[in-house]
Amino acid sequence: MPAFPSSTTVLDSFLFRNAFGTAPMRQVFSDFSSLSRYAEVEIALAKAEARCGVIPAEAAEAIAERTNVAALDFDLLRRETDIVGYPILPLVQQMVKQCAEAGRYVHWGATTQDIMDTALVLQMRAGLTIIEQDISTLRGILADLSRRYRDSPMAGRTHLQQALPVTFGYKTAIWLAMFDRHAERLQQLKPRVLVGQFAGAAGTLASLGDKGFDVQKALCRELGLGIPVSTWHVARDGLAEAVNFLALLTGSLGKIALDIMIMASTEFAEVYEPFVKGRGASSTMPQKRNPISAELMLAASKAVRQHAGLMLDATVQDFERATGPWHAEWMAIPESFVLTAGALHQAKFALEGLIVDEKQMAKNLGISRGLIVAEAVMMGLAPEIGRQQAHDVVYDACRLANDNNMTLADALSADPEVSARIDRATIERLTSPNNYLGLAPEMVDRVLAASPR
Repeated sequence: MPAFPSSTTVLDSFLFRNAFGTAPMRQVFSDFSSLSRYAEVEIALAKAEARCGVIPAEAAEAIAERTNVAALDFDLLRRETDIVGYPILPLVQQMVKQCAEAGRYVHWGATTQDIMDTALVLQMRAGLTIIEQDISTLRGILADLSRRYRDSPMAGRTHLQQALPVTFGYKTAIWLAMFDRHAERLQQLKPRVLVGQFAGAAGTLASLGDKGFDVQKALCRELGLGIPVSTWHVARDGLAEAVNFLALLTGSLGKIALDIMIMASTEFAEVYEPFVKGRGASSTMPQKRNPISAELMLAASKAVRQHAGLMLDATVQDFERATGPWHAEWMAIPESFVLTAGALHQAKFALEGLIVDEKQMAKNLGISRGLIVAEAVMMGLAPEIGRQQAHDVVYDACRLANDNNMTLADALSADPEVSARIDRATIERLTSPNNYLGLAPEMVDRVLAASPR
């Protein structure tokens, strides 16, 4: 019989895995990668111990040469992991057989969590490298959008109501500034997160006597990881920080996604995701063009935030070895990385080819008939009649314009108190949204100049 697709989650689904993740990130956290990293740490440990005179050098060489992850009996490994509860003992037993006489020195002085934690950090380092590259690419895309649409007026909205004019470049520059900060956060968290773990059964390195710190240092240097100041078997703040960073990152992607989805709605029609035939199509409504990438970004951001909460909960661990919170990390960390990679992939696609309708933006900006710049008129009148009186006059003019479907300019001109002090040309200038962009274009320049890309 043919082998039918059998995955049960969107992360590995035959149908959805490329919507919610990417192949490179799935590979980083795959079962085979995890086993390879466990073996890599065991080999590095043997080399470190040989360098420190704890085990014979020839034993370390044999362990490095003979260990072959591809030759493991994976069915046996799975069955024994079900029994033991952890994969390290079953893995070590097979490595011992592969390494023959040198096998007696495999896993010398280590505990299961030492190997799994350090291997996880290696995976996270690889995952953060992918994310760092994606952030860099996305920052470049957002910088291009900000430059291109620096002076393109559109309605700025607060509480989903038109508030004041902005530019589309101003909007994308705000998005860009978020990712500039994320790039900075990523650099700052690396020294706290990318730290090795080697401490023995209760974290005291007792089994290695006075060689413990030397081996720990040598192991971390062998793997290119930071050296821990203290054992972090139950101090999981670094891992929680990493996942909460991913939650911040995908939260920003979710904000962008929400903006795009609303702006792509029929009534706004200001931006669209790149056109790909059939993408976003409806099974019943041929006219539909759904914002698929934005929807996936938003969904991923919600899921990663849930995992961020789980990681915070998992920081509450008992005594010197946890009785369950550690296992919660096995779910939260890989899934958060895969979902983040998927959201970044969707963002790069959507934003790099984003279709921006400047004419529609201008049209939407004009639907209030000048009311969107009532503040500008008030500030223009204030030197003539005083700030509070100007507020009252413009407020009455706005009501007149709304009640009679008039432009704000016509409503103001109909007020003798206004027309006696300000000519029609000045009123037209004050009520033109394009003349009340504030420092929006200059803020774009400031964002673009603030961080090297």
